[in-house]
Amino acid sequence: MRMILRAVQRSLLVVCALLALTGSHVRAQAVVAVNPPPADAFFREADIVEAVLSPSGHRLAITTGRGGMRVGLFVIDLATAGRPRALAQYQDADIQHVHWVNDDYLIFSVTDYSQGSGRPDGWPGLFSVRADGGRVRTLVQRKRPFITDGDRGPSALEWSHLLLSVPNRPAASPGEEVLVGQFTLDNDSTPSNIEPLWLNVRTGLTRSTAFKEPPGVVHWIFDSQGEPRLVFTKKGAQRAVHWRAPGRSDWRLLVQGDLLEMPFEPLAVDDTGQLYVLHTQGPEGLRVLSRYDTERQAPSSQPVLSTPGFDFMGELLVAPGGGPVVGVRVQVDAETTVWFDEGMKRLQAVVDQRFPGRVNRVSCRRCADGDAVALVQSFSDREPGQWWIYRAKAAESQPAWQAVARRMPGIDPRQMAAVEFQRIRARDGRDLPVWLTVPKGVSPGQPAPAVVLVHGGPWTRGGYWAWEPMKQFLASRGYLVIEPEFRGSTGYGDAHYRAGWKQWGQAMQDDVADALLWAQRQGLASQRACIAGASYGGYSTLMGLARHPQLYRCGVAWAAVTDLSLLLTGSWWVDDDMSVSGRRHVLPELVGDPRQDAALLAAHSPVLLADKIKAPVLLAFGDADLRVPLAHGERMRAALKSAGHEPEWVVYPGEGHGWHLVKNQVDFAQRVERFLARHLQAPQR
Repeated sequence: MRMILRAVQRSLLVVCALLALTGSHVRAQAVVAVNPPPADAFFREADIVEAVLSPSGHRLAITTGRGGMRVGLFVIDLATAGRPRALAQYQDADIQHVHWVNDDYLIFSVTDYSQGSGRPDGWPGLFSVRADGGRVRTLVQRKRPFITDGDRGPSALEWSHLLLSVPNRPAASPGEEVLVGQFTLDNDSTPSNIEPLWLNVRTGLTRSTAFKEPPGVVHWIFDSQGEPRLVFTKKGAQRAVHWRAPGRSDWRLLVQGDLLEMPFEPLAVDDTGQLYVLHTQGPEGLRVLSRYDTERQAPSSQPVLSTPGFDFMGELLVAPGGGPVVGVRVQVDAETTVWFDEGMKRLQAVVDQRFPGRVNRVSCRRCADGDAVALVQSFSDREPGQWWIYRAKAAESQPAWQAVARRMPGIDPRQMAAVEFQRIRARDGRDLPVWLTVPKGVSPGQPAPAVVLVHGGPWTRGGYWAWEPMKQFLASRGYLVIEPEFRGSTGYGDAHYRAGWKQWGQAMQDDVADALLWAQRQGLASQRACIAGASYGGYSTLMGLARHPQLYRCGVAWAAVTDLSLLLTGSWWVDDDMSVSGRRHVLPELVGDPRQDAALLAAHSPVLLADKIKAPVLLAFGDADLRVPLAHGERMRAALKSAGHEPEWVVYPGEGHGWHLVKNQVDFAQRVERFLARHLQAPQR
């Protein structure tokens, strides 16, 4: 499967006759530089973080840290193509989650990771600012105030409020209100009993929604105009979803289940009141998108959209100003957009012709008026991303296409490696998806040293057809990067996910080994291979060295689970953020019961298998990690040292479950580069 186009064509099945696939994804030839880019080219902050069109399409909001120390908010007047106007930028916080409320007002939140990802700065608050400048108003206070806080005024809400919805109103009849939710923290320190309020972003005043919701609400779904349609509740291990039909004020139970299983999952509601849900079909239990049949009180038997070989992962698209669903943005191996609207189909075709072989994400304003203005985010496996403005009817003084910015201008796509998607067979016959990041010159018969990069989670999808810094960094150093979607991964059907239950270090680990063995049989990977990963991927790295020592010359494990007993039961002496319900109801099913499966867990706990690990190991941890506390690393380090194989060791102060500070990301990448070069003896470049 050497071309993404063929994979997309095979994998995307549009069941509804009105839908049509637009766009394709074709790999272009890569050119690897003689001198690869330095590590900081891959891990530096992006120039553009967010870009959002105003409701009228006359203005563009961007967040960027370029030219300053922190990420700030700027607005560009597209009619005059003038310089960006700075609206808000701070010395001690970064702006994120920008939304247009109307053409005159924006809202945003802030965060501060300047001391590392493991030192959270509390709830991010909510702020508003006029698009033409002016003082920032604090709508919701941060839990920890920062130095350059906005104008709070007498009506600023306490930190225990979160943004729920920004209504999608027509540009001709804008509003000034958004929906926020006042919450309490439950025993797991997560928001619960969320009660919605209307909040005016200009005045900071609130009013009641007069909705009488069921108790224990943890999530809301509104239609695009702010009408509440669904509430999600949780009590202990039980979950439920309640539905409010158009024209009704009462709620009725729609579906219920436990933390691990629901008959179906509501996704969204359009402005006609049509409910869309996700449910599984077929022997592999692949998730599909269907309308909810109110008469049958079940998902429709005929899906709106299914994606053979993949679970449906995507979002419904509604036109600016609201209305029915006009399209679906969906992930198969690559992202694609299925438009129902004929005008949007034509626009997508224009964009795809301009940028062939890429994912082209289109956000349009005035689409139905003949003078459409579109923001296009174009990216690929080699290109981190570019933003363009397209005008269907450009004035004489304006070009039809206007470049906005590149996400990471220091990356030359010609130097990047191709990302390919394969499906192979595991040793027991199970279908096993595998991602390959392939440097130039690697083809069957020309094997390269390999790094098996194991994703974290593990109950998540690991790979996508998109640029990602770590695998591109490794490929730039001449390594074939192999990323298996081992059983237990999500995104490939319920059967694949459940096949990984209680298989840590067992069949899940065999899948990782089988991906490498397949690449070696294909002549892509040489016998020189190392294994690497973070979190669960770090666990798998250590288990791979213990279970399959003949396959790997070394291992790199960061933020790694090493002690299954500590993971499952916790400790009075070790702080972590594992929820009570997770330890009580989820981990025993997915990993193992601490008492009933004690022998199984001990046999697959790396800290107890240190004497079996002979290959060199690089261990890295954040000293403020609450998901996988530093104790995991310290115990593993001590065990390896006792076994006579002391690892290389680094701890990053202030960092949590992954590195946020660029200096730490670069330092770690350079350590990995030196470590792999020593043990894989990669060719010098």
